[in-house]
Amino acid sequence: MELTDTQRQELAEAEAQRHETRRPVSPGLEAMLFRPIPVLDHGFVRVVDYMGDDSAVVQAARVSYGRGTKAANEDRGLIRYLMRHRHSTPFEMCEIKYHVKLPIFVARQWIRHRMANVNEYSARYSILDREFYLPAPGQLAAQSAVNRQGRGHVLEGEEAARVLDLLREDAARNYDHYLEMLNEDAEGRVIDESRNGLARELARMNLTLNAYTQWYWKSDLHNLLNFLSLRADAHAQYEIRVYAEAMLETVQAWVPLVHEAFRDYRMGAVTLSAQMLNAVRAMVQGQDPQQEGSGLSKREWRELMSMLGREA
Repeated sequence: MELTDTQRQELAEAEAQRHETRRPVSPGLEAMLFRPIPVLDHGFVRVVDYMGDDSAVVQAARVSYGRGTKAANEDRGLIRYLMRHRHSTPFEMCEIKYHVKLPIFVARQWIRHRMANVNEYSARYSILDREFYLPAPGQLAAQSAVNRQGRGHVLEGEEAARVLDLLREDAARNYDHYLEMLNEDAEGRVIDESRNGLARELARMNLTLNAYTQWYWKSDLHNLLNFLSLRADAHAQYEIRVYAEAMLETVQAWVPLVHEAFRDYRMGAVTLSAQMLNAVRAMVQGQDPQQEGSGLSKREWRELMSMLGREA
């Protein structure tokens, strides 16, 4: 991802600002403020503002005055208890605001999480950049034969090259037609004074879904962790997962104790149904439970065996 001269200047101006404050700050996140984390070929995630830190979660849970009222190890223990038992409101006391540049099709998947404040770049008022997401060769895969939402084997050779050519050609052609309908160039200058351009709000419908858009996305920590538990998961679509992984980096810098607990109790954990737990208890007692009679479907049984690292 290359920054333009204007973007570099804006970044330098933002980093040069200093504000004296009496509120808690996160040293780790302060070091990352404004800096874009590259994602995909032209995208990025960057933190533009935040409120609270690990101590804000602890303070809200204890409803205490000030901060640092308990030893650090007690704060860690409380945060892990809150995460383990899925408490929500203490984590809602922290908020963060991101500036994200992402392909339109990723944005449409992302926006399904109705738990944040969003303001997107408007193609009704402005002209979108001539930037399109083109998958890396390792991400060009066929439809999975067993998962209707997933990918199968990676395309290779001429087949992969042809797909990339089609993606590139379609995106470039449609963007050229977009500018032609607008009767404007990428900087907004009129191309032909003798004719009128189509309204921007109409011309944009011709753009391909791999064109890039941008938005500001603000969420509290509780809802952010819910988002990340789904989108940073190995089963999530690659193109949104890499954004979630970049955001996880900021969470680790921002609230390291919360991040540790989240990794242990949410990302690195599994949920067992009552029937699954009964099967595990039987195994611990030396029994050999089978799928038949366990109350579990064949799929649930396979999932349980996979969790335990055993053959189904």
